[in-house]
Amino acid sequence: MPLRKNVGGTDRLARGVAGAALAGLAVVASVTGRGPLAVVAAFAGGGLLFNAATQFCGVNALLGIDTCSRNAE
Repeated sequence: MPLRKNVGGTDRLARGVAGAALAGLAVVASVTGRGPLAVVAAFAGGGLLFNAATQFCGVNALLGIDTCSRNAE
């Protein structure tokens, strides 16, 4: 089942930046011995990076939110 794109533009960029920041935080937290924070930051960052890469967000789909421009298709 193909995922219908529902993340685009500024929303996609913001998710990519926030995901990368959280991934960096996960690395720092892991190195400094803050395991629980590292795990939470890694999962959150990974989810946001997945959203940015695939342009799909399950929560957006459930709520009917679509920030993707359909003019380009």
